[in-house]
Amino acid sequence: MRVLTPISFLVTNAVVCLALGLTPGADAPAKPEGPPVRKAHGVEKRVPWTTSRVMGTPDPPSPYRVELAFPKLRFQEPLEIVTSPAGDRFFVLERYGKIYSFAADPVTEKADLLMDLGKTAYGFALHPRFKENGYLYVVYVLDPVAVLPLGSRIARFQVDPANPLRCDLATEKIIFEWPSGGHNGGCLRFGPDGYLYLSAGDGSGFGDELGTGQDLSDVLGSILRLDVDRSEAGRAYGIPRDNPFVGVAGARPEIWAYGLRQAWRINFDRVTGELWAGEIGQDLWETVHVIQKGGNYGWSVQEGSHPFHPTRKLGPTPILPPLVEHPHTDFRSITGGFVYRGHRLADLQGAYIYGDFDTGRVWALRRQGGKVTWHKELADTALRIVAFAEDREGELYLLDFVGGIYRIVLNQRPAQLTEFPRKLSETGLFASASKNLPAPGLIPYSVNSALWSDGAFKERFIALPGESQIGFDAVTYPQPAPGAPFGWRFPSGTVFVKTFSLEMEGGNPASRRLIETRLLHSEEVTGTEEFGNQNWLGYSYIWNDEQTDAVLVEAPGLDREYAIKDSRAEGGQRRQKWHFPSRAECTLCHTMSAKFILGVNTPQMNRDHNYGGVVANQLRTLEHLGVFTKPLPAPPEELKRLVDHEDESEALDLRARSYLHSNCSHCHRKWGGGNSGFQLLAALPLTETGTLEAPPMHGDFGIAGARIVVPGAPERSVLHHRMTLLGLGRMPHVASSVVDEVGVRLIDRWIKQLPKAKGSD
Repeated sequence: MRVLTPISFLVTNAVVCLALGLTPGADAPAKPEGPPVRKAHGVEKRVPWTTSRVMGTPDPPSPYRVELAFPKLRFQEPLEIVTSPAGDRFFVLERYGKIYSFAADPVTEKADLLMDLGKTAYGFALHPRFKENGYLYVVYVLDPVAVLPLGSRIARFQVDPANPLRCDLATEKIIFEWPSGGHNGGCLRFGPDGYLYLSAGDGSGFGDELGTGQDLSDVLGSILRLDVDRSEAGRAYGIPRDNPFVGVAGARPEIWAYGLRQAWRINFDRVTGELWAGEIGQDLWETVHVIQKGGNYGWSVQEGSHPFHPTRKLGPTPILPPLVEHPHTDFRSITGGFVYRGHRLADLQGAYIYGDFDTGRVWALRRQGGKVTWHKELADTALRIVAFAEDREGELYLLDFVGGIYRIVLNQRPAQLTEFPRKLSETGLFASASKNLPAPGLIPYSVNSALWSDGAFKERFIALPGESQIGFDAVTYPQPAPGAPFGWRFPSGTVFVKTFSLEMEGGNPASRRLIETRLLHSEEVTGTEEFGNQNWLGYSYIWNDEQTDAVLVEAPGLDREYAIKDSRAEGGQRRQKWHFPSRAECTLCHTMSAKFILGVNTPQMNRDHNYGGVVANQLRTLEHLGVFTKPLPAPPEELKRLVDHEDESEALDLRARSYLHSNCSHCHRKWGGGNSGFQLLAALPLTETGTLEAPPMHGDFGIAGARIVVPGAPERSVLHHRMTLLGLGRMPHVASSVVDEVGVRLIDRWIKQLPKAKGSD
């Protein structure tokens, strides 16, 4: 448990008094007189916050936005969308194998279930002569976590001639099988030549551990080209004679291109016939490629144009550079799109449009003579973009993993005329930035289980405009989401303030130095909760050397190193990198599925807080101040809560589950973006988290018998191992460059005491 030192207690007392508009002798003492006093409420009277100048954005408005294309349709974790060759219907594939079709009409109210595979599926395509032969092709895996020699497959099905809206599973014909693993790829497309193209991932977890990227003797890490209209040599498909590696000794003749880690969505330009791919990177880079016959795209000798494992053996053809690269400060999980050939958005004619799953951003590029001549962000959305589709007219659609189908439209919102504050002192959040004293009306808070921030000390405040109120547990979407706590609904104009300080001498609180202040600012937009009526924007301010003010960090973010006195380090000093996140990175964790605000919710806020010498429960205090729109549904003692994971008086299981919840569950939950198939929400029974004895999907790191969590054996538990890493495989994979030694020890102890399953070693 963190204990305030006398110095920090005095500072906190002054901060709290000023923030709440208190004066000595009023509602809280001016200085501590002995130990803190427990009262029913930490503050007696609310002071409105009226000084906000956090309005608009320092960045120009996006030229485009997205809107629902089929407002009455929703799907469960959809992964693929395609149109029929005739263009009259759309088909949507859900993650767990259901395929629906519906009329290509914006007023469509119902999608018809075409088939239910009952298997995890990744790709879907209709035969070009679908109207005549009724053939459809699906990529599915036999087991979503197991590594199997033939665990991924393309299967052909045929719709019922008597009922073209239904497909009989009994018509299945297995066309092609290949190994399953960490990256299964699974995108299917028929090319203008009539052949079927498949993107097959490298089958690995991290670092191409199977060594497939440059190896032509297997099909992993490649794009394949198959003739599914004929069979030959005992196969259910033929090999096109002009495939580039036909006749090459030791090479698989199905390969069209290789050196790809996980090409997530490949698509053909309907005018030029070129094949475009979005390639998901690993450590630093997301890339776009125009795929050439026999092309080598570098993985895993390179990641994009950058060295990755440069000493690994190269394939037989030279590495081709990507067309464009996005650093992970902009993109995290690219989704390939289409060259736009529609007419509704005239300015985008001929531009390749693509997006990012993690950040929701949509970009476009043009090229001429093999070189990019124009590259621009089109829209900044809250979507989890998993696929694009084009209709008969060439108009584009975006598929959101949360369930909706969208289209791109011009952004008619005018640019803000206000000057966004470039200094922290200009935000209206501080009465005195030089003294780190917040403005009257800001409400201090603390959380039960704090996110690890590389050893930083944090001060947190809620700034609610005027006398606006919070809807308690009012944000429930998306559902069903077992174990996920409901979110609080905050009024438009709310700002969350978090200031980070580092000890320049380890273990000496007096050496703390202000490093960064982060803001999260809400803007309510039109629509409903289900369709995204909250817009949260993140900004970072870096404190100057004089500690008098902080300056806005530009959109790409930045890194800075600090010298820390540390008796354990060589020479008594270590260098610590501090990462100031880009605007895009804020959206990686503050997602719709996590209800945007990670720490201000019932389980985290249901705790005592020291309001400058007065200790009281935060929920009860906020209710007393009239902050909530309605009274609490029950006394705080009966509401959900996490525990302080550093509090030795709490049960070990509660501490560990709270730690994993606060540090990991914003990704590792349903729709959270963590694609490992398990969840770390504290409210879920451990047996329902998908962690116990579960095989890791992203590599075993050379650990014999590795599982996500092995009861009694932290040394075999990948969850524990990845917490100890820096660099490749590190978790959390963002916002941290220092191992949380306290957290590692906690999870080690917790795993050791977990009861082993019957019959285990």
